[in-house]
Amino acid sequence: MNTLITSILPYLPKWFSKPFAKPYVAGETIDTAIAQVKLLNQKGFSATLDILGEHVKSKDTAENITRQYCKLYHHINDNLLDCTLSVKPTHIGLMISQSEAILNMSTIAQNAKEYGNFLRIDMESSQYTNQTFEIFNNCRLITKNVGVAIQAYLFRSLDDIEKMANNHFNSRICKGIYKESNLIAFQDREDIKNNYLLMAKTMAVKGAFAGYATHDQDLIDRLLDWIKSEKISKHLFEFQVLFGVPMNGRLETLLEKGYKVRIYVPFGPDWFEYSVRRLKENPNIAKYVLSNLIKNR
Repeated sequence: MNTLITSILPYLPKWFSKPFAKPYVAGETIDTAIAQVKLLNQKGFSATLDILGEHVKSKDTAENITRQYCKLYHHINDNLLDCTLSVKPTHIGLMISQSEAILNMSTIAQNAKEYGNFLRIDMESSQYTNQTFEIFNNCRLITKNVGVAIQAYLFRSLDDIEKMANNHFNSRICKGIYKESNLIAFQDREDIKNNYLLMAKTMAVKGAFAGYATHDQDLIDRLLDWIKSEKISKHLFEFQVLFGVPMNGRLETLLEKGYKVRIYVPFGPDWFEYSVRRLKENPNIAKYVLSNLIKNR
């Protein structure tokens, strides 16, 4: 039943799908997103806001999204929130041109600097990897408080870390979600996890800060075993997860043990496609939502 619901949601009206999407998205507006971050901060979690959307082909739209991100820094500052921002290059103009993306990301980086905040540059499919690193390097000329995401399933990622990592480098390590060729990316889950751990260890050796972005409980266990055995400083890493993904109390346990946990909070009017992807990864959510809908009728 869960799989059936998840498979037909993309073909149903959005109003019907909204209750199933709600666990994964902090609403459609800045106000709803800020309210959700406040709740997370009260529980001890750090947060990162992400405006949903990608592959923008209109210059006006890219500039509008850029202004929204800059506005978010203002709201975060006014509300004294423990919250940063994450931006996809194709959301602010990379599909228009490299120069457009650099211009807009530089504007966001300048606002991050002015507000004493941090900017994470997200990583998309492999066709954009080199361009994303170029954007990242341009932003590093503006502020030191900028980082980039690196994907563990790409063969090149360990070399990228070897080249870039130092005690001023900050990276979000994730497995990677895009469909990539076996010529450039690991396909086996265990190979991806092993490479993830190698990347984490290399970052620590180089004194770089790493965000361990994963919902994989086994991988978290392996990271914790290594952290404890090698006495890795808590100042060199944090755990990161996506808003709404079930973790069975693991996040609270990490907080209790003194680890920093950051929750990525997506929001915005482009919630539909994102939520369908999350539901396909966690179809049990459909069962819980459907059960609640029936109970509350």
